[in-house]
Amino acid sequence: MTQVYPYSSGIQLHQQKQRVNDVAVLDSVDKCRGHSGITSNALYAQLSDVDLLKKLIGARELRRLYRGSLQPLFSPASDSIPQEKCAAARELVKRWLGEELQRGEVLSRPSAVCDYLRIHFAGQEYESFVVLYLDTQNRLIAAEELFRGTLSQTSVYPREVVKAALQHNAAATILAHNHPSGIAEPSRADELLTSNLKQALALVDVRVLDHFIVVGEKTLSFAERGLF
Repeated sequence: MTQVYPYSSGIQLHQQKQRVNDVAVLDSVDKCRGHSGITSNALYAQLSDVDLLKKLIGARELRRLYRGSLQPLFSPASDSIPQEKCAAARELVKRWLGEELQRGEVLSRPSAVCDYLRIHFAGQEYESFVVLYLDTQNRLIAAEELFRGTLSQTSVYPREVVKAALQHNAAATILAHNHPSGIAEPSRADELLTSNLKQALALVDVRVLDHFIVVGEKTLSFAERGLF
């Protein structure tokens, strides 16, 4: 709902309050800049969610939309201009992480892989299956959502995974899917699927390096669990 200010004096008062708030934020940033060696990333890391959102969508929209949680604002299914800005910011971060994975060996950057997958699956209310295709140096070629299901399951077809890997000329893959139910443990079906995909991809000399399950901020690695 759009807020309406019927009197010019009200608009001026609102603008004055906003300037005061903005000055307070800038003052806190300037104080941080006084400490040598602090980067811009570190400066923004010291700001609150409210202050960061204020820079992104403005104080007025912040008061209208923010209810103590960032997730609704960054949902891909946004229907307002401020939420579209947040969704665009999320997509840009995801693409930046993808570029990082393209520049270097994926296995040497496990945290970047987890960050990429968490951003990809964030806010999804359905289960989906994603494949990361890697070259001979384990650098990211592309990431693709191959299958989409319901709240509790999705159907995955090994033939389609093999076909996509060949189309991308991949030497290796990383598999991933989410559990909207909130349980970050692999099911017996997950383990069987992973085994079947490893065997199918091995027939065309494509390795499966890992399989991740993502639940919110949590990621579970099959390789770290010894499930490979």
